[in-house]
Amino acid sequence: MVTLADIEAALARIRDRVYASPCARSETLSRLAGVDAHLKLENLQMTGSFKERGALNRLLLLSEAERQRGLIAASAGNHAQGVAYHAGRLGVRATIVMPETTPIIKVASTRAHGARVVLHGGSYDEAHAEARRLEQAEGLAFIHPFDDPGVVAGQGTIGLELLDQVPDLEAVVVPVGGGGLICGIGAALKARRPGIRVVGVQSELLPSLQVALEAGQPVILDPAQSLADGIAVKRVGDLTFTLARQVVDEVVTVSEEEIASAILYLLEREKTVAEGAGAVAVAALMHHRLPVLVGKRVVAVVSGGNIDVNLVARVIERGLVKDGRLVRISVALLDKPGQLARVSSIVASHRANVIEVHHTRAFASRFGDTTLQLTLETRGPEHVQEILRALRERGYAVEQIGI
Repeated sequence: MVTLADIEAALARIRDRVYASPCARSETLSRLAGVDAHLKLENLQMTGSFKERGALNRLLLLSEAERQRGLIAASAGNHAQGVAYHAGRLGVRATIVMPETTPIIKVASTRAHGARVVLHGGSYDEAHAEARRLEQAEGLAFIHPFDDPGVVAGQGTIGLELLDQVPDLEAVVVPVGGGGLICGIGAALKARRPGIRVVGVQSELLPSLQVALEAGQPVILDPAQSLADGIAVKRVGDLTFTLARQVVDEVVTVSEEEIASAILYLLEREKTVAEGAGAVAVAALMHHRLPVLVGKRVVAVVSGGNIDVNLVARVIERGLVKDGRLVRISVALLDKPGQLARVSSIVASHRANVIEVHHTRAFASRFGDTTLQLTLETRGPEHVQEILRALRERGYAVEQIGI
């Protein structure tokens, strides 16, 4: 098990090597969620994730013989970078097995820290199996990403920091994959202040801890691809399951759309970059998954920020569509000169910006007509309706194309 003494020792061990990330109050999120919201920004760590806390603590617990042999880990990205970065600083040879689906930025960053990267399988579980095979074949020390007392104790140092940063803390909302982060934080908080509520958040596609707690034992779920790839774990650990039953009060889930909206919110309103897994706690608050916390002083842990820029672009575009700030409309026109100009003038008079134009005859509903599709930058849903109304008043058959 992991005790408060283990976590305090871990903090003493890693304090001078890991950033004590800020935990600032968010006025905007407080209003949105109806809580007194604070954000623990672990995405600002050197490797972009809380994972380096547990990785470093575990590395510092290795024997000299283990350091000489080298180590191996399996990870979807953030544990890999934490292990690689601190192994390099300590002069320990590191091999990291990552799923073939790992975002490019995480693979590149892990290699940049000096680790040997082996890409294997389509999920964390397949990468984990290959890492255990290489552990035996090459005589390496295995560093588990969550089901290890040293790793859990390292993650628990966040809990000790929170008690100093938010003295009147009433609840903490934590992303959950394998369970190491929430178990470490929960163990620290419950030992010092048992009344603090510890809540986990998972993607609804892979609610491994939620299902395990309901079943009374770890359960293997079917694999799924989630925007929150960092917590896409099919089975919680044995250690973390046992700890979670003692220190976790509740686990809720969020949808992929809610995760995407939280990423966009954090980028646009909080000016911070979060990956899908890092944004799930904020998603749960934004979308009112935790009514029991209304009015309470709450910390949402933003656990990581390693997101591919191409994915950020897609999240932004889809978020703009959901918010009514990017819209596509279809207008039926007579196939004769001047029609496009007339529609464009109506759109311009209502201060919408044309992003894309697609003009086709082949797919028009009637012979002799043409179909015009416009992608517009707008101010929101009311602005969209204003434009549609103006076009209809001029006699155009127009409809909004949804997602």
